[in-house]
Formats: sequence, C-alpha cells, structure tokens
Amino acid sequence: MKEIYQRYWPYIKGYKFHYAMVLVGIVLTVTATAGTAHIMQPIMDNMFIKKEPKMLIFIPLLLIGIYVLKSLGRYLQSVYTNYIGLHIISRLREDLLEKIMHMDMQFLYLNRSGELISRITNDLARVQYFVSSMLPELIRESITVVALVGYVIWLNPMLAFWSLIVMPVIIVPLISITKRLKKLSHRSQEKNADVMTRLTEVFNNSEIIKANATEGYELARFKEDNERFFTINMKSTYTNELVSPLMEIIAAIGLAAVIYVGGREVYAGKMSVGEFTAFLTAVGLVFQPLRRVTSIYGKIQDALAASERVFHIFDIDNTIQDGSKELAEPIKSIQFDNVTLKFADKTALENLNLTVHAGQNIALVGQSGGGKSSLVNLLLRFYDADEGLITINGHNIQEYTQNSLRHQIASVSQRVYIFQDTLAANVAYGSDVNEERVIEALTMADAIEFATSLPEGIHTMMQEFGANLSGGQRQRIAIARAIYKHASLLILDEATSALDNESEKRIQNALNAYSKDKITITIAHRLSTITHADAILYFEAGNILARGTHQELLETSDAYRRLAGEMV
Repeated sequence: MKEIYQRYWPYIKGYKFHYAMVLVGIVLTVTATAGTAHIMQPIMDNMFIKKEPKMLIFIPLLLIGIYVLKSLGRYLQSVYTNYIGLHIISRLREDLLEKIMHMDMQFLYLNRSGELISRITNDLARVQYFVSSMLPELIRESITVVALVGYVIWLNPMLAFWSLIVMPVIIVPLISITKRLKKLSHRSQEKNADVMTRLTEVFNNSEIIKANATEGYELARFKEDNERFFTINMKSTYTNELVSPLMEIIAAIGLAAVIYVGGREVYAGKMSVGEFTAFLTAVGLVFQPLRRVTSIYGKIQDALAASERVFHIFDIDNTIQDGSKELAEPIKSIQFDNVTLKFADKTALENLNLTVHAGQNIALVGQSGGGKSSLVNLLLRFYDADEGLITINGHNIQEYTQNSLRHQIASVSQRVYIFQDTLAANVAYGSDVNEERVIEALTMADAIEFATSLPEGIHTMMQEFGANLSGGQRQRIAIARAIYKHASLLILDEATSALDNESEKRIQNALNAYSKDKITITIAHRLSTITHADAILYFEAGNILARGTHQELLETSDAYRRLAGEMV
C-alpha cells in the first residue's frame, strides 16, 4: 500500500487548493454528523421530558442547520475529489499510452493488443473509481469514526468501553478477506484482458470470420472467456459481501452491550434518558461509517491490483536504448559489418555484410523467413543486432536518436495502415497538411484520379482501416504517404502487390525518378518490381547466398533462377 501511494505521489501532490476544499467539506460533514448525535440529548431531556417551549423552535432550526452544513460539506467534497480523481486518471492514461507507444517492438509483438487496451481502459477505470469515489469516502468515514469515538468517550468512558470493545474483533477476518480479494482482483483483471483480446480479434478479423462462416465458432470462444470472467467476479462478490453482514453482527453485539449497561445506568439514576439516547445514537453512527470503511478497504484491493498491473508497465525498461546524436542530414550510406540477429534459438541474420550508397536501389528476395524483413527491422531499430555493427553515414546506428533516425526513413509495409482521418491527413501523417505536396504525392502514387473523385476530394474522411477504399487505393495512399515524407531512405515491402500491371509500371517509373538521390530497399515477390534494381540480394536462412543484378543472377544462381520462375 505504501509503495503504491509513493508511485501516485507525483500525480497527487499538485492539487493543494482542491485538497483544502475537500478537507473543508470533510470537516463540515463530520461536524454535522457528530451534531446529529449531540442534538438527541436536548430533544429527549429538554423538549420531551422538561417540555421547554423554546425548544420547539430551536431544535428544528438547529436540525436544519446541521443538515445544511452536512449537505454543503458533501457537495464540496464530492466536486473536488471527483476533479482530482478524474484529472489524475486522465494524466495517468496519457502517460501509460506514451510509455506503451515508446516500448520496443518486441514488447508490442509479445503482448496482445487487447491486454494493453485493458490496462489503459479497464485497469485505470478501477483505479479511477477508487481515487475519485472510494478514497475520499474512506477519508471522510475514517475521520467520522475518529470524531464519533472521541465524542462517545467524552459522553461516558465506561459505556464507551463496552460498546467499542468489539471493534478489534473486526481486524482478523478483515485481513484474511482482503488478502483473498486482492488475489481474485488480479485474476479478474487478467480474465477481463482475455475478453478484451477476444473482442479485438473478432472486430479486427470480421472479414475472414464472415468469409469462413465461423461466427458460431468465435462466439463459443468468447462465451468461454466470458464465463471464466463471470466466475472470477462472482468469487470476488462472495468474498467482498462477507464484510457487510459480519459488520452488522459485530455492530449488533456492541449495541446490545450498550443497551444492557446503559439501561442499568438509567435505572440507577446515574444517566438521564437524553444522555443515554445521545450516546446510543452516537454509537449507532460510529458503526455505520465503520462498516463503510471496512467495505471500502475490501474494494481497495481491487484498485491496488489494478495499480500494480499499471505500474508494472511503467517499470519495464526498453532493451533498445536511445542514442544522443541527431541524424539531421540525409542518409548517404549504410553499412552492415558481420551483423548477426537472433530471436531466442533462431538465427534471423548471420554475419551479414552489405554497403549501400545514396542513389542505389537494392532488392531483397528469397523464401519466407530468409531474413529480408529482419534487415529492414534493424534499420528501423525495431531490434538491435546481437553481433556486428551497423553504421549510417559512418556512425554507429545506435548513436542516433530513434526519432531522428526514423524521420529519415519512409516505409511502405505489406500491411497498409489507414487512420480515421481525412485522406490528406493520412498522406501527411504526423506532419502539417500541405495541399500542394499532398496532391503531388498522390499524383506520383497514381492516386490523384480516385482521390479527387471522392465526395470531398482529398478532405474526405477515411473509415476505420480504410474500409471505404479498395485494396489498391489503400496501397496507393501508403505509397503517397512515403513520398510526402521526403525521407532519404525508402523501404518498399511488397508496396505494389495489390496493383494491376499498368498501375504498377506508372508508380514504378514515378518512384524511380523520385528516388534518384535516395537509398531504396525493395522487398518483393513479383519479378517486375526488382528487374530494374542496382543489386539484388538473395536471402536464405539468414544468409545472402547470391548478389548481383537481375541478369547476373539469372546466369550465376540456380536458386535465383528457380525463384524468378516462381515470381513471374
């Protein structure tokens, strides 16, 4: 608990005025609650037994005043605690997303998207409920208990002993219950992540589900995860709901002791009826917030479990460390010296040697899993080499900041990403929209015709995943995005696979003219996209088995000839 509090302290400490207003609200509420008990003595002794006429006016007005104070206090407390809670969670959500977005690609590959979304949404929602609702209530009710216990002791220390002796009995079962609740909360949040992951898969793969008529199959898988989530939540409910009846029984025992001992005091004439009524009311009021405190303490375990899951993400260190040098100039040369890359026991690249200069177009071909994408991922610093050295412009690639490095690289991958924004914003993704440059990039990507035919032209809003576009149109936008970036290294990974031959030729000609002073690396499975390359590298099992122009490889490499025959 202390460690979690320390983690939240940087988020909590900036709200001094708001906490002051919360404190004012709590003081008003607690004072009014104690006043509710204290007013019972004059009601019984002065109003009903002595029948003093002035009390008929004084007591109702005092009662109204007490509840006005109580209502004002609760309002101040509620408004300011909600502000604090909502604002803290808003900041925490932004920081968590920033942390996840800056994590290594290895982390993002290994962790399910539904799991990460669950951390940002569900886990933080549980923390938010605690911070904005439970925590202020815990503070208010705890202070109320302390104030009322002090009032009870002030009224009659002997009776207070008999009424409050049962309070320590609460602690032992409460500790056991809260430990179990924390374990169940962890399991509940893990199962919620499973449900979120399943939903993400369903919505992201709706086309293949429809095409294979597997709606029933996917629904059955979802039901299984959902049922497990339900079962864990019910176990939490069974455990958490033990607190309230347990408190009721303990409170009843305490009140029974008060009635017995206090009744004897009244019979003996040692206490007035009003004093006993005020005391009995105060004791009754003690057990109500005490019951709330114990109930909240159980729910705290849920927030603690969620907090641990959230801060676990913050505690993960990146294996890819940022450099300090800015890559401000265009990439003029790339060199791989005996570079080896491994994933666990699998070698993705082995002793790779390669030098590329500005103006060159290098094509990477070979069987799937040969190492082509691994080479590209090393340039983007999605991974770092296990052995060897990669230099850019004569400097170790790891010396550069990742942002400055990636600003010099434009990549078109096999999977085309279209965001829910305008077509122009998709082309200019990450930078200001310059309409002239957008139109120029679309023209070079052979996309201007369909772009201008859209309802609002280049300002037409794209649907999720570009659902209002064809596959070829999405690919053209991706190419236009790479052109718009004006990067010095262009990576094309199956960039024209969804295009017809005529469109591919037009785009290829435009790209050749565009990239004359740039380095171009092309990964392709179609022969037409690589015949013009300055050099073709044939990969197999992480090694370059052959390199040369298209004609040279046809003459010297049997493996390339076989591959060329398959690529036609």
